[in-house]
Amino acid sequence: MLGTAPVRPVESAAVPEPRGPLSAAVVTALRGGPVGLPAVDGADPYGDDLQLALHCCYELHYRGFVGVDPELEWDPDLLRLRRDLERVFLAALRRDVEPGDDVAAEVGALLVEPVGPDVGGVSHHLRRDGELWQLREYVAHRSIYHLKEADPQAWVIPRLAGPAKAALVTVEHDEYGSGDPDRMHARLFADMMRELGLPDTYGGYVEHVPGATLAEVNLMSLCGLHRSLRGALVGQFAMVELTSSPGSERLVRAMRRLGCGPAAIRFYDEHVEADAVHEQIIRRGVLDPMLAAEPDLAADVVFGIRASLMLGDRLREHLLGHWSAGRSSLRRPLPDLA
Repeated sequence: MLGTAPVRPVESAAVPEPRGPLSAAVVTALRGGPVGLPAVDGADPYGDDLQLALHCCYELHYRGFVGVDPELEWDPDLLRLRRDLERVFLAALRRDVEPGDDVAAEVGALLVEPVGPDVGGVSHHLRRDGELWQLREYVAHRSIYHLKEADPQAWVIPRLAGPAKAALVTVEHDEYGSGDPDRMHARLFADMMRELGLPDTYGGYVEHVPGATLAEVNLMSLCGLHRSLRGALVGQFAMVELTSSPGSERLVRAMRRLGCGPAAIRFYDEHVEADAVHEQIIRRGVLDPMLAAEPDLAADVVFGIRASLMLGDRLREHLLGHWSAGRSSLRRPLPDLA
């Protein structure tokens, strides 16, 4: 199926400015210099420097960077540095996430929607009394993932087999518009950005967002690029699909309250219905047959769910903490709304 919109050139991101010695080593390599091997041990695993360094390494496996040699994707020295960064990040996640292997209980907990006037969360805040500038900041944060929505999860397709693979591809097919490029979720998100007065350049807000934002997407890439973490990636995907629909509904209500146009509302409105269907496919079609075939992946699925929730909580605290103080949650201000 062909879309109705003109075909746009494929965009690569601009090389970002480094935020410390780790990201400086990666950026130097991207700009044609030698690959340094800075000391990684002792670095803040969730900090801006390490997370930006990881983001840059991973982006070479997606669309790359403007003016950067595509062959760097498999440069052995850069891969060695990436592995050291991953080791620190993964060790911190293993340390900070309580282990478990009861997938049914974990999924059941995800399906319980908290209620009450004091329930926290970014979508709750935006629905109740968020301001337009806060909504626009939230969209800038989310653009790091949503402009390539479902790409990190696509890495797991060849790592699954049988019914689990078929069901996961069904969900991915929906994420990519079910054959209609105008309905691809990344495209709908770009439409929303433009409606909110935000340029929709791929990777355009990396310079704006903190390490807490990058860490959420880096977890997806980390698990997707390692076969040993395939269970964790399915857990991460399950967490998103099982919890997205209520949050998307709150964001639709927030946008309507703030007077946003239909192009802005369409992205989250699509997710209210789509992710309600995806919830059933992920539970019955992916998790059940995958664990029947590979029961030893149960602990990894729980790890993926809990690690994703933990990183989401860190970002939530960053956003709400800054907003409650009347401050921007971004490192750089957004362009004014025309």
